[in-house]
Amino acid sequence: MTRLFMSVLLCVFIGSLVLAEIEPFKAGTRPGWKFLTLGFIALGLLTAALVMVRKPWRIENFRSRVVALLVLFYAGMLVGGLAQSRAGSEPAPGSTLDTLVRILAFQGAALVWVTGFLREHQMSWTSAFGLSNQGFRAVLIGITVACFFLPIAWGLQTGFVRLITHLPRLALKPEEQLSVQVIRQAFSWFDRAVLGIATIALAPVAEEILFRGILYPAIKQAGFKRLALWGTALLFAAIHVNLETFIPLFALAIVLTVLYEKTNNLLAPITAHAAFNALNFASLYMLQEQMGRS
Repeated sequence: MTRLFMSVLLCVFIGSLVLAEIEPFKAGTRPGWKFLTLGFIALGLLTAALVMVRKPWRIENFRSRVVALLVLFYAGMLVGGLAQSRAGSEPAPGSTLDTLVRILAFQGAALVWVTGFLREHQMSWTSAFGLSNQGFRAVLIGITVACFFLPIAWGLQTGFVRLITHLPRLALKPEEQLSVQVIRQAFSWFDRAVLGIATIALAPVAEEILFRGILYPAIKQAGFKRLALWGTALLFAAIHVNLETFIPLFALAIVLTVLYEKTNNLLAPITAHAAFNALNFASLYMLQEQMGRS
C-alpha cells in the first residue's frame, strides 16, 4: 500500500512539472534552453524514482532502494525548483488543459496503480470493494444521500466563509477552488464535456477507491478506527487545497465513509460522490446562465 500511495504522489509531482514545462508555450513566450534542460532532467529523475517504486521490494534490497529513492526524489524536486526559477514568465490562470493534466496525474494515475495493486494481491475489483453487494440498492442510496447532503454542504460552506471573513486576526481570505474557476470560465461545449467527465466520472471513482476503498480499511484493520475515519476525512479535504471548501468536503468524507460502512459496497460512496459533483457542476452553469440573462 505504501508503494501505491508513493506512486500516486510521484505522478502528481510529475504532472506539476509537465504543466511548468508547457507554461511558457501557453503564455506565448520562448523558453530558455536552461529552463527546458533543467525541466527535462527533473522529469527524468522523478520518472526514475517512479520506476524504482514500481519494482518489487525485498528485505535484502530495502535499504539501498530507500536511499536511491530519496536521492532521486529530492534531486528531482531540487532541479525542478531551479527550472521554475528560470521559467521567465508568471503562471497563467488555470485552463481546461491544466485541470485535465492535474486530474490525470492524480486520479488517473491512481486508477492505473490500483489496478496493479489488486493484481499483485490477486484480488478482483468486485471482491476488493464489495461491488456485488446489492449494487442497485447501493447506487440508489448513494444518489439519495447526495441529494440530501448537497444543501447541507452549501450551508456549511456559506457559514464557514462568513466566519473566517469576520475574523480579521486570522488574515485568511477564502478563494474559489481552482477547478471551479476553470469550470466557470469554460464556455465551449467541448471544454465543458471534458471537465464534466473528469469531475463526475473519473475523480469520484479514483478518490473513493483510494480513500474509502483502500486507505480507510487499512488504517481501521490496523486497530485505529477513529484515526481511520477522521484522518482520512481530513486528508480528503486537505488534498483539494481550498480553504473555502474544507469544512463541507470534510463533512462529505465522513458521510461517504459511513455510507461505505453501512452498505459494504464502494458503489454507494462512488455514486454519492459523483452525484454530489454532478449537482454542483449543473448548478454552477445554471447560475451562470441566470446571471447572464439578468
